[in-house]
Amino acid sequence: MSFNLATMLTESARTHPDRPVARTAHGDLGYAELDALSGRLAAGLRREGLAPGARVAVQLPNLPQFLVAYFGILKAGLVMVPMNPLLTADEIAHQLADSGASLMVVWEGCLEQAAKAAGDVPLFVVGNAPEGTRPFDELYDGGGDTGTAPTGPGDTAVLIYTSGTTGRPKGAELGHFQLYMNCTVSSELFGVEDDDVVMAVLPFFHVFGLSGVVNTAVRRGTTMSVVPRFTVPDVLDAIHRHRVSVFLGVPAMFHALTEADEGDRDLSSLRVAGSGGAAMSEALLTRFEDRFGIVVLEGYGMTETASTATMNRPGERRPLSIGKPVWGVETRVVNAAGEELPPGQVGELLVRGHCVTRGYHGNPAATAEAIRDGWLHTGDLARTDDDGFLYIVDRMKDLVIRGGYNVYPREVEEVLHAHPAVAEAAVVGRPDERLGEEVAAYVALRPGAAATPEELIAHSRGHLAAYKYPREVVILPELPRNATGKLLKRELRDR
Repeated sequence: MSFNLATMLTESARTHPDRPVARTAHGDLGYAELDALSGRLAAGLRREGLAPGARVAVQLPNLPQFLVAYFGILKAGLVMVPMNPLLTADEIAHQLADSGASLMVVWEGCLEQAAKAAGDVPLFVVGNAPEGTRPFDELYDGGGDTGTAPTGPGDTAVLIYTSGTTGRPKGAELGHFQLYMNCTVSSELFGVEDDDVVMAVLPFFHVFGLSGVVNTAVRRGTTMSVVPRFTVPDVLDAIHRHRVSVFLGVPAMFHALTEADEGDRDLSSLRVAGSGGAAMSEALLTRFEDRFGIVVLEGYGMTETASTATMNRPGERRPLSIGKPVWGVETRVVNAAGEELPPGQVGELLVRGHCVTRGYHGNPAATAEAIRDGWLHTGDLARTDDDGFLYIVDRMKDLVIRGGYNVYPREVEEVLHAHPAVAEAAVVGRPDERLGEEVAAYVALRPGAAATPEELIAHSRGHLAAYKYPREVVILPELPRNATGKLLKRELRDR
């Protein structure tokens, strides 16, 4: 049996050849045009001598060329290795070596670091290609289109590296059918139709942007409004200009939009939003929904689950919940002995189903540790309620044990978020000789707001048990995040 994920582009191009697949501030890219360009790129990659299964690294921001590279790599029967444009040379070198990439497509803005790391890997540059590199256009200017290569449903389509917030990034292998199922289920949950316009500001190199946005839009044959980098004016302009109806983002984006002044822009086209990548506070959820008059559906996923594993449904939602497992996916909450826990009790969240990675590339030990008896051990602490809704309590690694008592940082963060001056809060444990760990909070204030650490400690003390409230609050201009908006608690612990 053969199945290649790129088939969904070809089918959408047949149905809507002239419809834009991507709209940018500089023009549109149509479905038929993308289908043709990616076919020619596939032929160019074959001319470079890349055999089926070879890996191609791609380090690009959200540009139309990313879409050409992605679907061209898939059509050639190769494996896409998306890379964060902000990686340093050492980080690039690790991912190139670990993946065994045979070729790299890189944006001119990343070239300095990529050139230091590439070694013998040929570099094809989007933008100005200096001596020793080749223009990206060369790969498809040679013409030809030998069609879409036959691949197996379980063959790896994308090798995507974990964010590395808790250690060295590992390459999760995501298969053709796995990615197809994930975007099909996601598009149905959000009710995406072919006349929708989906905001594409989440980084394409990240699993949320790649699977949740790009694949979902192409699967339904709808249009993406592509914004290369999140800034509030650019996003608001795109919503107004392109009549965006579906907004997918991370909590940091929702916060920035909630605080923004839309001016005379018309944002009435928005009909639904989806949040993932990190927990959203109830205070932010309420403010955003009140401000824009649309519902925010929270979900849960990981790089290892090709994005979505659980989701709230329209008309059936619980604030602060990550919803229920999506179609074809099972979840369990277990104790340290692997025994399933009843509703209300906190344990590790396990996931099983079509969404789970086949494993980590070249790392059987890590694969065996993460996937046991078909269940992915997420490392997240969760609980269910009596109706089956799931709630993430915290990362297992973030749990603070103060004097023998478990303190879940998210519970403390929710209390801090309820203070009117607080924009964002992050709680970590710091070493303490007497108690083992002490609860420390880092806070960013809302624009124009004022609060002292003592005031925030007193606020927390009034809402939390004595062992839970933070004894130390540090106010920062902003909290550290990676390129996808994920909070970097490791940096806060290092302080």
